[in-house]
Amino acid sequence: MDTLLPPGFVFLISVLLFFSPSNANQTINKCSNATYGPFIQCLLANSIPHSLLYTQGTASYSTLLDFSIRNQRFNTTRTPKPLAIITPAFECHVSAIIGCCRMNNIEPRVLSGGHDYEGLSYVAFGTPFVIINMQNISSIDVNTTDNTAWVQAGATVGELYYHIAEKSKTLGFPAGLCPTVGIGGHLSGGGIGTMMRKYGLASDNIIDARLVNAEGKILDRESMGEDLFWAIRGGGGASFGIILAYKIKLVHVPQKLTIFAKSYNLSQNGSLVKIVSQWQDVAYRLDVRLFIRQFIQVSSDNKGNRILQIKFESLFLGEKEKLLSIMRENFPLLDLQVQECQEMSWIETVQYFAGYTNGELLRALLERKSQFGYSFKAKSDFLTSQIPEFGWKKIWYNLLRSNATVYMIIDPLGGKMDEISESETPFPYRNGSLYNIQYLVAWVDGDQRVVDRYMDWIRDFYEFMTPWVCLVYTRTRDEQGVREQDLVRL
Repeated sequence: MDTLLPPGFVFLISVLLFFSPSNANQTINKCSNATYGPFIQCLLANSIPHSLLYTQGTASYSTLLDFSIRNQRFNTTRTPKPLAIITPAFECHVSAIIGCCRMNNIEPRVLSGGHDYEGLSYVAFGTPFVIINMQNISSIDVNTTDNTAWVQAGATVGELYYHIAEKSKTLGFPAGLCPTVGIGGHLSGGGIGTMMRKYGLASDNIIDARLVNAEGKILDRESMGEDLFWAIRGGGGASFGIILAYKIKLVHVPQKLTIFAKSYNLSQNGSLVKIVSQWQDVAYRLDVRLFIRQFIQVSSDNKGNRILQIKFESLFLGEKEKLLSIMRENFPLLDLQVQECQEMSWIETVQYFAGYTNGELLRALLERKSQFGYSFKAKSDFLTSQIPEFGWKKIWYNLLRSNATVYMIIDPLGGKMDEISESETPFPYRNGSLYNIQYLVAWVDGDQRVVDRYMDWIRDFYEFMTPWVCLVYTRTRDEQGVREQDLVRL
């Protein structure tokens, strides 16, 4: 039997260039000798110190590269490796690196947190490349006078949350759940989170930015112009330059929030399809303070039996009495009880959704090491109409037929997302988009035949979902989206 994953694997981001890995390695080998030396000399001549350079002959090169790779599918002997990893300490270093890359025909890969679903930030196929690791460009300046913050691209979502909580108990930010995701990639692609129904996406709350353009110039909102500023708030920052920092608008949160999680096994609940259908009917129309997502996991028990579990997981910006009133009126089939609700502060909900539920200190949000050391393949969709009951039954049947650990994560939209015009930012999934879905299949190890089987399964499942879905999220595009250069699925 193939090795399966323990429960708990999730999370997001982007794209893969369409080239053959074997051809890519041949191309890099031919080009690297001619470009490597002049490139390094260019960096040194532009005041990039040796201490910030990690070449393939450097002792720490492999350690730093391995630490950067979140999807172990791209940590194989066949995966092309960068000529060097550069860890700029100042924004002016990034400008110099871009200039040296242009002069030597080397492709830069910009790594903020490393959570690209297809390894975009640390892999390039068919061309010599370097990684610009932004980990040192990670300062965060929270201003509670005007409720804003400047956060550099190399900071993580967890670090941002930590620094906000240090300054205020009633301010927060509507970004994602995974604390090790980098700010640069997360905000530039949209940034889905638990407070988006109240406050919109992370990118909807950007009010200024700094980036390096292709000429190496550092621009802010005024100097880049409104067209470019529009593009980097949901269109993917790497398409238009290298994001250095964002100025964001912080949002007000109550002193008490409420969370709950309620799980069902398909084999133990014959009315589950009714519960799911009612959730689907109301979750995108509920009070904007309430976010209820559906998390489906299929795995095998110790006897090899396939188990499908559905968990409803929620954040409410208010106290539990009000939450229970809303649930009784709108989602009675879930039968939520007061003892299933927990009141806590905003930063405690951040820790909860990050998986820190065993009394970890707040400083755990500063940890950059990923909790997941798995290989995975993921895809995403948006729902613009509801899935009928027979559709859910067919979905569950197909999930149970897989021989791997698989997930579906379904997040409701609506609320503030409906109020923002689809042309206001590059993120178009606004009024009329009901839910975002992610599909993931994950594994620990296996030969190429095992990997191919998992990859084929998720592609087949993606096609199976076609009658009910329509679009793909730019932060979770895969290699198919890159080939087609098209977000429309049908």
